[in-house]
Amino acid sequence: MARHVFLTGPPGIGKTTLIQKVTQALRSSDVPIDGFYTEEVKEGGRRRGFDVVTLSGKRGPLSRVSSDSSASRREYRVGQYVVDLVSFEQLVLPVLRNVNHGSDSEKKICVIDEIGKMELFSQAFIRAVRETLTDPGTVVLGTIPVPKGKPLDLVEEIRSRKDVKVFNWLQVLRHWWTQKKHWTVDFHTGSS
Repeated sequence: MARHVFLTGPPGIGKTTLIQKVTQALRSSDVPIDGFYTEEVKEGGRRRGFDVVTLSGKRGPLSRVSSDSSASRREYRVGQYVVDLVSFEQLVLPVLRNVNHGSDSEKKICVIDEIGKMELFSQAFIRAVRETLTDPGTVVLGTIPVPKGKPLDLVEEIRSRKDVKVFNWLQVLRHWWTQKKHWTVDFHTGSS
């Protein structure tokens, strides 16, 4: 039986938006929830990078477009983005630790958006995610990228876990859209 739920799909399809809406609904129902999501940072209509935002409202840079083409030995890069590993770990690791060390008598939900290339530069993050997934009192609501290029070990590990259900958000949207069109036709034609 799946305990954890992950969304996958191409960038820009609305995974983070859905996570934010679900988070708001759970919070308004007083469900214990903590975690983080990533948010696009735009400047003048162009993507400049990504921020990490905790559910408590703390924010910090995850990555920014590199201003020069020379890569430092200490830089972690994904395409044109330089990952700010220190900022990421300072924000995310305490959140995951708090979720993992809470009371086992109360189920809690942990939002992890996203487990992707940028985040996986952090070995401490990888360990914390594994610990969170094995905590019997925690349910994870997360996002993972669609398989593309070289497989990401932790992502593949998550996909293969028996206690994880992965939903392809693009397929869910397509199914919803075809059903919506069908409902519209039924409504207008009176057919059932």
